[in-house]
Amino acid sequence: MTVALPPTARRPALRHRLAERGVDRTLLLVLPGALAVIALFCYPFLYGLQLSFQPASGGVLGAYHAFFAEPFARKSIWQTFSLAIPASLINVGVSVPISYRMRRDFRGKRLLLALLVVPITLGTVLTAEGILEFYGPAGWFNHTLNLLGLASSPVQLTMNYTGVLLSLIISGFPFAYLLTHSYLSGIHPSLEKAASTLGADWWQRFRHITFPLLLPGLMTTFCLSFVMAFAVFPSAMMVGDPDGKTHVISIEAYEAALEHFDYAQGCADAMIMTALMLVVIVAVTTLRSRLYSGSTGGKG
Repeated sequence: MTVALPPTARRPALRHRLAERGVDRTLLLVLPGALAVIALFCYPFLYGLQLSFQPASGGVLGAYHAFFAEPFARKSIWQTFSLAIPASLINVGVSVPISYRMRRDFRGKRLLLALLVVPITLGTVLTAEGILEFYGPAGWFNHTLNLLGLASSPVQLTMNYTGVLLSLIISGFPFAYLLTHSYLSGIHPSLEKAASTLGADWWQRFRHITFPLLLPGLMTTFCLSFVMAFAVFPSAMMVGDPDGKTHVISIEAYEAALEHFDYAQGCADAMIMTALMLVVIVAVTTLRSRLYSGSTGGKG
């Protein structure tokens, strides 16, 4: 004789079923962060997106058509990429040998680490002002060259492409270094030691073991560095040529929205800028997904 069990005895309670799927009270801790993302990113982005489709003339896509129809505005795409990609590659490339050396203990390591990351505390505006004072025509750099007899006239390193590139490298390198160092620290030293016992020199160990394991992290670092550099604005205005070779998309959006008071056009320019960033990020992350993604034999 079988005894029928009540429904509540046959099925777990709803909260238990949700807990098995990771939905419990702990999930509420995510709520403040989610609300902040919605308030600070999602809502402004969606508002700007719908505003970009409401130009004063030209139809729904009028603002986008106006951007690509204007040669000077269209050229800002190339000028932005010509700054963001070299700056990102330089920051990531330079961070690799420095991070590789900083894995080992040596005298003065803490002081060197502080010097490497101190530009984070300066900000882009203060960095741009420092470049103007140091690399300007009357700055210390040109003054030193003149005293040493290496240059008869000031070397033009500001108010042009070079000044903006210097600013992006100085302000972006600490982030690239910290990320690269964290990825490199996740590669267990025993892997290189095992290769060393088999006769591999340092270059062979780096080329065939360390670099392949580090490459996915470098591609992620490149994406983050690229986003920071692609959104360049203060340095392009302060130490660049905003009406010429450093007229980037962010300046185009700023002028449209806050100088010409065409908010639809400014939002459209910002959306084009976002779309271009996403194209690069998707391309890099797609390539990254094809690389080695297993364990690196250590933490991280």
